[in-house]
Amino acid sequence: MRNFLFSAALLILTCQFAVAQNDTRIGGKLMYGSEIENIGIGVTAEFPVLEKLVIAPDLGFYFPKKEGGYKLNAFEINGNVNYYFVQEENIGFYGIAGLNYAHLKAKYDGPSGFGGDGDGNGELGFNLGAGANFNVGKNFLPFAEIKYVLGDFDQLVIAAGVKFNLN
Repeated sequence: MRNFLFSAALLILTCQFAVAQNDTRIGGKLMYGSEIENIGIGVTAEFPVLEKLVIAPDLGFYFPKKEGGYKLNAFEINGNVNYYFVQEENIGFYGIAGLNYAHLKAKYDGPSGFGGDGDGNGELGFNLGAGANFNVGKNFLPFAEIKYVLGDFDQLVIAAGVKFNLN
């Protein structure tokens, strides 16, 4: 119980600190996964923790793909930490490190009449990558990222999108 209360208090303090920083952002992205060989859409957020460090969770859904009589569905959940190496007026470069959970599900959709849901398969991995924000002087911030997921479901993910300032 003590650990739960400590964790809850730490989360509340982190969120309050993030809002006080005036740099909290939320946005959307378009992405491509090299292993799944398909595009997807996602949502992302940035919650400042320190001057150059942000917590950056995101969620991505890949569009369904048909291959060899199977329909493949996939999504990923990421818990990243971004560290800003360069923060200039027009551009900001950051490194990405974090955890990845990828979930894949194959459903047989072939002509033989043996349809049905396949088993879903979840895999844990680590994210390593880099990104850049492009300050266009508005209330939104275009960005681009590239990361490699290390784990049982290795893949390169390329993403681009827009983050909106909440403050």
